[in-house]
Amino acid sequence: MPLYTEHPSREGSTVNEDKWDAYIEDARKYVTSGKLDLEEIDYKLELGQELAAARDAMLSDRQDWLDLVKTALCGNQNNLLDWRLRDRLRQWIDEHPQKASAALNAIWANDESVPGERVRDFMAQLPQDVLHGKGSRLNPASVLLMGLGAERHPPYRTRVFNDAFNRTGYPKPPGSAEEALMYVHALDFLDELINKARQKRLERPINRLEAQSVVWGVYAYRQPNDSNDDLDVEEETGTQPTKHEPPPNLQSLAGELMFDIAELRKIEELLNDKRQVIFQGPPGTGKTYAARKLAECLAAATKRVRLVQFHPSYAYEDFVQGFRPHLFRGQPGFELRDGPLLQAAEAARQEPNAKHFLIIDEINRGNLAKVFGELYFLLEYRDEGMRLQYSDESFALPDNLYIIGTMNTADRSIALVDLALRRRFHFVEFHPDKPPINGLLNRWLKENAPNMTWVADMLDHANEKLGDRQAAIGPSYFMKSDLDGRKVALTWEHNVLPYIEERLYGERDRLDEFGLNALRREISNGRQEDSLVPDDGS
Repeated sequence: MPLYTEHPSREGSTVNEDKWDAYIEDARKYVTSGKLDLEEIDYKLELGQELAAARDAMLSDRQDWLDLVKTALCGNQNNLLDWRLRDRLRQWIDEHPQKASAALNAIWANDESVPGERVRDFMAQLPQDVLHGKGSRLNPASVLLMGLGAERHPPYRTRVFNDAFNRTGYPKPPGSAEEALMYVHALDFLDELINKARQKRLERPINRLEAQSVVWGVYAYRQPNDSNDDLDVEEETGTQPTKHEPPPNLQSLAGELMFDIAELRKIEELLNDKRQVIFQGPPGTGKTYAARKLAECLAAATKRVRLVQFHPSYAYEDFVQGFRPHLFRGQPGFELRDGPLLQAAEAARQEPNAKHFLIIDEINRGNLAKVFGELYFLLEYRDEGMRLQYSDESFALPDNLYIIGTMNTADRSIALVDLALRRRFHFVEFHPDKPPINGLLNRWLKENAPNMTWVADMLDHANEKLGDRQAAIGPSYFMKSDLDGRKVALTWEHNVLPYIEERLYGERDRLDEFGLNALRREISNGRQEDSLVPDDGS
């Protein structure tokens, strides 16, 4: 295994002096505010002392050392770990004390190992099912290292350091870097920050803990809505509150969506080919719902799926990266912020062995050439990078980031997808007359409302009369719980008929043909006994 030195990435660390100067000025303002010790230093030193006492107890073979570890890591005063991380670690220590002891011995060994080696050895002992994702695993390792001396081994959080890297122009660690190298890279940055502060005659920071606290303090001032207790929860813990678990496999998803499994496997194959697909079809065909469900299934976690919706005023600066107004200590200014695409790309780099998805709802409602910019190139050449409009660094889309767009084919007022972008996506039809949507409503009604299957026949007949498959009426209008005749009538009158009226602009005389009872009489071959929708909803 490689030996992790203290400074593996010093070369090229001072790329942009202007950025560094601006960052040091922000650091000066924070240091001179008098809040550094009170807000950041004191409690970290106290926690480091508690962890050092737990380490001494471990090396002395005292029986209470694991209890001391839990007290230090899980105490209310420790906001360096998200509460979900603390709960998982406490549970793991309680259920597997021997494995936890081996992991803690690895990171606290009484030898001359450098920080990177200690992190690497700890990771080898920490099961993936306890904590997954580089950020969530490195965060507690860095906190435990404080037991070796907080001044030399400060805590780490991915988002905070990435913000500092972006603002100073300091290179980020490669996406393939393991947790050990990420931590050593962060230490190297802190050493560089100390040197830069000294060159600018700033008295502090004088050690890595103070440098990390300055980084943390500057970030907190720039992100006033981020609380210490819940900072970067999704990125660090690998979890976020969800109402459901993703289907375990495509077979289960096919049953849930009532799709043919072959159709889902074909979409998966298309995704693996280009990494980008667009679900296109009229409204009410379940494009967005299916996209989210499929993405969650293939990603095996809802936290790896992000959704954004395009609209006519959406711009490159919203989607990729741009300057946005912000208040810094009450003063107006601008800061460079990453949009959902760069955020999704960064999350994918943090988990190179997992699939991440970005869903772009209503993709053709935006000015695509303007929104995508240089992404036209990056979507096609995933293995190459190029400079973004607002960045000096080369950027490439990670291979494990997949994009699913949804496109409404009925809205003729919005922009068409140009040929350049169309070539970069596979297109999957979501039309009522083709798989996977054809017959969907009938299948759903047979299982959920067997006495209402006539609605599927009536809808098929209405679409035939409408004669425009790009603007057909989708089945999801009627895939409702407790569906009865009254709900069908209400939905038809207040959702479907206004839509049909818009499609028949200039042919208003045909609107009577699409009355609910008129359609039902036609599918009943004129029989009066089963033609009308009763007012009582039966």
